[in-house]
Amino acid sequence: MALVYLSLGSNKGDRVGFIQKASSLLNGFEGINVIQSSSLYETEPWGVESDNWFVNAVVQAKTTLTPDSLLKQCQKIESMLGRNREEEGKYGDRNIDIDILFYDDKIISDFFDGQQLIIPHAHFHERAFTLVPMLELAPDFVHPVYKKTISALHDELENPEMVYLYGTRIE
Repeated sequence: MALVYLSLGSNKGDRVGFIQKASSLLNGFEGINVIQSSSLYETEPWGVESDNWFVNAVVQAKTTLTPDSLLKQCQKIESMLGRNREEEGKYGDRNIDIDILFYDDKIISDFFDGQQLIIPHAHFHERAFTLVPMLELAPDFVHPVYKKTISALHDELENPEMVYLYGTRIE
């Protein structure tokens, strides 16, 4: 059984509701058991031309699924919650986005059904919106590529985007 970390994000519609539904659906799939979830964070868009801030969280789960099967399940849940990748483009507004951040301490770069799967997530270490929730769940987890803890990677962020505990941002 593998220990995985998944990032959940939404900046369209009922952002909190989409995160909660995605977490519940993940836990409902055979072969996925959500162990814990971070707090919800409201985050400045990163790499997206949008005025809509995201709500983000990270979940820790155990799975018997292979990395490619886990990716398929994540995309199935995104689709169930109304995500249309073709309409929104690579970095458009979205109801839900589920990314595999880590799958045990494996390093994977492969193609499955024409899609590239990279684990650990290629931009994880550059994004405060993934690092901050991971700090809650596993501050001492060592990134298998950079060989640094989540805490150390967070401390090294040069230009972090704004990240607030959900409900504490003052506009």
